[in-house]
Amino acid sequence: MLIVAEKRSVAQAIAKFLGGAYSQFKVAGVAAYRFKYRGAAAVSLGLSGHILDFDFPQELNRWGAVDPAELFEKAVVLVPRDETLKYLFALRALARGQDEVYLALDADSEGEAIAYEVVLQVKIVNPSARFKRVRFNAVTKREITQAFERPVELDLKTVEKVFARMASDLTIGAAFTRLLTLSVREVDSKALPFGKFLSYGPCQTPVLGLVVSRELERMNFKPEEYFVIKAVVEAGGQKLEMRSKPFRSREEAERALAEARRAPGRVVEAKYERAEVKPPVPLDTVELERRASRWLNIRAKAALDVAEELYRLGYISYPRTETTIYPPTLDLKAVLEELTNTPFGEYAERLLKGPLTPTRGNSDDKAHPPIHPTKGADRKEIEARLGARAWRIYELVVRHFLATLSPPAVVERQKIAVAFGPLALEADGRRVLSRGYWEIYPYEEEEEKPLPYVRRGDAAALLSAKIERRETEPPPRMTESELLKLMRRYGIGTDATMQDHIHTNVIRGYMKIAGGKCVPTPLGMSLATALMKHAKPIIDPEVRSKMEAALQEIAAGRMDSTKVITSIREEFKRYYKALEDKKIEIAKELVDVLRKTQ
Repeated sequence: MLIVAEKRSVAQAIAKFLGGAYSQFKVAGVAAYRFKYRGAAAVSLGLSGHILDFDFPQELNRWGAVDPAELFEKAVVLVPRDETLKYLFALRALARGQDEVYLALDADSEGEAIAYEVVLQVKIVNPSARFKRVRFNAVTKREITQAFERPVELDLKTVEKVFARMASDLTIGAAFTRLLTLSVREVDSKALPFGKFLSYGPCQTPVLGLVVSRELERMNFKPEEYFVIKAVVEAGGQKLEMRSKPFRSREEAERALAEARRAPGRVVEAKYERAEVKPPVPLDTVELERRASRWLNIRAKAALDVAEELYRLGYISYPRTETTIYPPTLDLKAVLEELTNTPFGEYAERLLKGPLTPTRGNSDDKAHPPIHPTKGADRKEIEARLGARAWRIYELVVRHFLATLSPPAVVERQKIAVAFGPLALEADGRRVLSRGYWEIYPYEEEEEKPLPYVRRGDAAALLSAKIERRETEPPPRMTESELLKLMRRYGIGTDATMQDHIHTNVIRGYMKIAGGKCVPTPLGMSLATALMKHAKPIIDPEVRSKMEAALQEIAAGRMDSTKVITSIREEFKRYYKALEDKKIEIAKELVDVLRKTQ
């Protein structure tokens, strides 16, 4: 039997867990592993992602000789990817003469598509081969052995959805990329010399649009002046800093302060309310990326890349998931026991002594559990194998898992309001009554700012006060964490690809990530604003959201993939015509920026 995994490390783990003893050899320069499984000879091979991709027939790849509009009328074909040819040759060589081929690719929609690509290649050299799909959520002996005991069928509807997305995105991306590039060269060939291009992507560009829209808000923001009174007040025998609500003019603030200095002070509000701060829900892909970007200053793409390495080495579960509910089949006590010999062991042991009541989200992709640790480890072990950044991601996953099983934090929300004649002054505070899950999850811990305990009607004295001039501030630049949240809302990309669309904008020179903030470049600003002005639908996130919904209908079996692809092409042909009518205007705007960046 032949077993095909998505990466070399997983293929090696399969050989180890299923066979015990195994030997490594190479085919076409690719590592493979021989072992015995149930008394029969077996070989496992790891690939490197997709081995096939969609492309146009060769004659359509001559940019200068083909009108980009023609691409909407032409069918695309599956072809081998140049960078994975050695894996394709190894796969064909090992598939000859094998009765059974186990498709052990990653358990997500992309893995399903790669599994089908394997089927297509194996059938070329071995038409009689039988195929079995195995899916597992962690690279552990238990998960892998159980998966091979219960193989399933390949999900062809999911494959159709992935291929429909790939084919549609290629057509749209190629047509608009060529139109933008050739238009700029028509205006000024030196501004964009041969070998360089302006890329458009049906996910990439709406992502840029979200970032640029925020930047335009900032640029167009007009600050407004206002004034506040800051004061030191004595109440309940203690001093506290308080502030007023905004005043539109200094004169108004001065009148209120003058009257306040002559008036007696009284506490008019004293609230001390106990509140629970609930622990986070179980971790899915986008939240892992958002939290790594926000708290660890690790880019979303880098965070997922590291998480995948941790998964392949058996430290965490499959990191591409949309589920935020632990399934009944997940043995939470076993996971805690696995962590008892780690730096988190004392906390895990405390949780084991009580009942386990995990938090729950509201999403379940019916495929993979939330991200959780599958193997206990310490900093030294992780850093020795994968580096310091991997430890920080692993630590986040472990702490998040433990937090979902922890009690809430308990705080007292405090508010005091004091009146001096017409002037009202307020102060907000917080006292921590129980740290709860913050003990293991300090990322979310709130700072304690306690206020004195007073009662309504207590006397208050105005010790000092001053008027401060302030201005309203523009909205902050969009963080990568916030961008991921918006992408999820609009359905731009999948949990597996969102970070890639952000990264593509970075490598194309359309934006930068600095301190976790998304900063559009002059070229990104120019491209996005030109498209917003002349061809808004192709940068509108709602359009991509609608397209993604249609693709989901394919996977659900409610829509025919051919009809969906045709509908998408027809829609974007209309947008193409609108952009083509304005191509010289857009090109001139882009040329101005390109000249300045040379």
